[in-house]
Amino acid sequence: MVSVLSYNIISPLGNTATENFNAVLQGRSSIRRWHDHWDIPEDFMASLFSDEQTADAHQEGFTRLESFAWASITNAVKQANVSLSTKRTVLIFSTTKGNIELLGKENMSERCLPISSAKLISERLGLETEPIVVDNACISGLSALILAQRLIELGLYDHVIVCGVECQSKFIISGFQSLKAMSPNPCRPFDINRNGLNLGEAAATMILSRDEGCGWQLADGVMRNDAFHLSAPAKDGIGAMKALQKATHGIPKEDIAFINAHGTATLFNDQMESVAIERAGLSSIPVNGYKGCYGHTMGACGVLETVVSMEAMNHHVILPTKGFSELGVSGRIKVIGDEGLNVNGESTENQSFVKMLSGFGGCNAAILMTQDKYLKETERCKKGDLCLKQTHHVHILPSSIEIDGKKIETKATGKQMLTELYKSHVANYPRFYKMDMLGRLGFIATELLLNAEGKERFVENSDHAVIFIGRSGSIVADKVYYKTIKDSKDYFPSPERFVYTLPNISTGEIAIRNHYHGETTYYSIAKKDESMINQIVRSAFLDTDTQSVVGGWLECEEENKFEADLYITEIEY
Repeated sequence: MVSVLSYNIISPLGNTATENFNAVLQGRSSIRRWHDHWDIPEDFMASLFSDEQTADAHQEGFTRLESFAWASITNAVKQANVSLSTKRTVLIFSTTKGNIELLGKENMSERCLPISSAKLISERLGLETEPIVVDNACISGLSALILAQRLIELGLYDHVIVCGVECQSKFIISGFQSLKAMSPNPCRPFDINRNGLNLGEAAATMILSRDEGCGWQLADGVMRNDAFHLSAPAKDGIGAMKALQKATHGIPKEDIAFINAHGTATLFNDQMESVAIERAGLSSIPVNGYKGCYGHTMGACGVLETVVSMEAMNHHVILPTKGFSELGVSGRIKVIGDEGLNVNGESTENQSFVKMLSGFGGCNAAILMTQDKYLKETERCKKGDLCLKQTHHVHILPSSIEIDGKKIETKATGKQMLTELYKSHVANYPRFYKMDMLGRLGFIATELLLNAEGKERFVENSDHAVIFIGRSGSIVADKVYYKTIKDSKDYFPSPERFVYTLPNISTGEIAIRNHYHGETTYYSIAKKDESMINQIVRSAFLDTDTQSVVGGWLECEEENKFEADLYITEIEY
């Protein structure tokens, strides 16, 4: 298992993990109503950093988001009390939209890319390794922790700094408003009167290590896809259920103190989670959620809520779910509310807990955290045990395409070439025309790969993963959506366009098309680096259910400037 060396949280509720734990224990919330803020026509409820916090965190040459990330990371590094090797330490950055508020400002397109922020911070830390960004919608934080665990287990790094950070903006707020997902009041997770989410800001950091740390270990982490819908969870909770079952395999249910749920307080998410928990056989375990205190902090929530939970366990406490009063979901779960508890919360002597998340693109994740040094380590593949082979390859550029080394002739180029390939090689999946450019590129490349493979398709399975790695993420879709909100006199935020501003939607499209319930993830790196791409793809096989990965480089900088360089990688027995 991989150990936790140190951790930190900076949020509107406090600047340390202890301050944040005490705030949640006391039932405090930083959610408030914002009027005429960021030139957004409608009022909204959110938890945002104060002007004083922003001024205190400010670093010369850094944006607001980068400054808060830096403050959290440097705090955690100071606590670690070990020398972090510049060559054996890597930064994994978890965020969904990074500096997206810079979009539209002159000469700022490059700084909009989350990898630019990660690169800047990594260099200032003095690291000689290249950072990785995890942009996997709402499960990004847990996806980042899982990747960190795997890279350490493969022996590639001694320490991994995982920072989850999100700062809100007109871009994000308007998008969730267009989806009708936001509550006009403080959110109420799992409650019968819940009616939507609130958004929030935070920066949270965990440093994972091969060395013994602060007593906490990441025992296992799992990602699974619903393969149902891009923006709505499956009613049967199949993805979350499978993630929970895998993450808790081998540990007695009575040894788990609680499940810290995603608990966004939307009608469908909370309902799905309750069904998933029950179907996973975990109904007897207490459930809580922290969104009533922080709002939904998106790329930060996986790290933030894990750290708060660790602090709670350090104090032998199960924290309450602020805003919850009466159960309003059909799944049989035991939600810990904020009524009837003494000032010390609900006590526990258990040493393990589960953190779960779900997000757009059908993705779900669960991790098992433990203080039990004797907990049997999950059987996982080790570095010398894993022999992989690449069976098929597709390479698409704006004016050329090759499948397994054979050139395919096309009449069109650029965006129109993708449409031509769809008509000639697929032609039976009209959703293609709704996809953004990144989604179209990934879809066509995957279709060509799977057709070349020639195996039976469209069969429900959990052993196929989709791993895309690029640099520019969803920048093309970002610019399309930005046009709908940039003019306050011509303001028409499009929910359909907003969904595609998450790059992992490209992996969700593949999962839905092919009925893949395995892992789906989108990463960003600074440049196309075959060694790093292979490391990331290889790490996916540490999930012992994974037998095959469609993965590799998927980059779309402009409509007519793109590259797909994907392989099918399998275990060779």
